[in-house]
Amino acid sequence: MQIREVETRKDFKKFIGLPEQLYREDRNWVPKLDIEIKHLLSEKNPFYRHASKNLFIAEKNGCTVGRVAAIIDNNFIDFHDEKTGFFGFFESIQDKEVASGLLKKCEEVLSEKGMGKIIGPMNPSSNDEIGFLFEGYGSSARIMMPYNPPYYHDLMEIGGYEKQKDLLAFNMEVSEKPRKRLERFVWKIQDRYPQLSCRPINKKKFSKEVNLVREIYNMAWEKNWGFVPWTDEELSDLAKNLKPLVVEELVQIGFFKDDPAGFLLALPDYNEVFRKTGRKLFPFGWIKFLVYSKKIKNLRLMAMGVKKNYQNKGVGALMYYNSLLAALEKGYGECEFSWILEDNLDTVKIARMMGGEVYKKYRVYGKNLT
Repeated sequence: MQIREVETRKDFKKFIGLPEQLYREDRNWVPKLDIEIKHLLSEKNPFYRHASKNLFIAEKNGCTVGRVAAIIDNNFIDFHDEKTGFFGFFESIQDKEVASGLLKKCEEVLSEKGMGKIIGPMNPSSNDEIGFLFEGYGSSARIMMPYNPPYYHDLMEIGGYEKQKDLLAFNMEVSEKPRKRLERFVWKIQDRYPQLSCRPINKKKFSKEVNLVREIYNMAWEKNWGFVPWTDEELSDLAKNLKPLVVEELVQIGFFKDDPAGFLLALPDYNEVFRKTGRKLFPFGWIKFLVYSKKIKNLRLMAMGVKKNYQNKGVGALMYYNSLLAALEKGYGECEFSWILEDNLDTVKIARMMGGEVYKKYRVYGKNLT
């Protein structure tokens, strides 16, 4: 068994191609687009203006059997004032030698660069996919959520890793039942706070709208575990990639008078499409994308945040109500609200109020290096 750093195009091709080898027989696995993974790992990704990475692959008997990335995010270190590095993009066969070898490589790299702790998986940061699926293996992951076999948790424990945090995913009906429940509450809050309003995002003024979202996000999430503020460049890059996927009415911005107070981001579950297209959109996957995008049945509510001074005024409920009305009109069936920190009790309460039930859990692991 050999573990070596990715240095050539051939190595990189092995790195991004490994998941298909591992999961091709798993009916619940959905491939990530090659173009998406390449961008996440490219120096053109603005994340790497304040971060660095080292990619490794494991090979056994001439076959690629594992991969991992050692990642340092200087913005995370500065914001949290702690020397913590990440591991990410982890994949491995069910072999403790392979997994432990990959993790040890990450630990060595991060220790040499002065890190005292390692957490992950972060792919590549807390503003992207994080954690391993821990509970809820009976269905496919929704868009931009991770998927992995159960044995990854055994491999983590063998490597000396311990739970850092669990993340929750709620599943909710898109139906008249939650609409009626929310409607009465929304009427009450609008009577109490007539200054409160919300509207769909305007894709014709997308750049300005993105600036509003950044302001709200960085104020609403600043006390959350693992939070790192978005830079202007990172959010612009994310917005550029998400814009073609956005359905305006499903993305709401809340206001208190004229002040942006909150935002809600829900997307159709394009994983239903990527299951059909596979890893590549070109040359023919694009046609499938256009056809199957019109047949998406479910949603993922990816983010909902309210500025601290407007919390407990019903901003989130109003945004969700308007988004729910749009989802009902467009015929969606279910919505996943993810991810939510297990100890974020206020957001858990909101998810339950909207009729959600926990149906998946994700776990982030960590280990001290000193």
